[in-house]
Amino acid sequence: MTDQQRIRAFLDGGPHAVVGASRDPSKYGNMVLRAYVQNDLPVFPVNPNADIVEGLKSYPDLESLPEPVHGVSVITPPHVTDSIIEQAGRLGIRHIWLQPGAEAEHNVQRALQLGMNIIAGGPCLLVALRFRQ
Repeated sequence: MTDQQRIRAFLDGGPHAVVGASRDPSKYGNMVLRAYVQNDLPVFPVNPNADIVEGLKSYPDLESLPEPVHGVSVITPPHVTDSIIEQAGRLGIRHIWLQPGAEAEHNVQRALQLGMNIIAGGPCLLVALRFRQ
């Protein structure tokens, strides 16, 4: 599958979760969340240290979400990304987008072992959704 096909498969379903959603508007975790909102895409922020992010109820982890999600945007350090991929696998989530800086080769390989549609190594959701500051 090409990057464009993986991106299309990721965006064609919903809702999505943003793991690493930040309350700080200058952080990528906040911008990715806002990109979903700007495009009227249903999204859940995931941040164990925040109750509300950009006016949306935040959840501590994927297992706490009120409904299943189609895909997950991950904006966390690679050592945290490991547990996110494992959680997603347990929950049957098949679409993972590791934003630049969240990935390591072992994360990508584990996601592939779990049969996930993994986007990593460059493509950025902010570009795909034409994020506007």
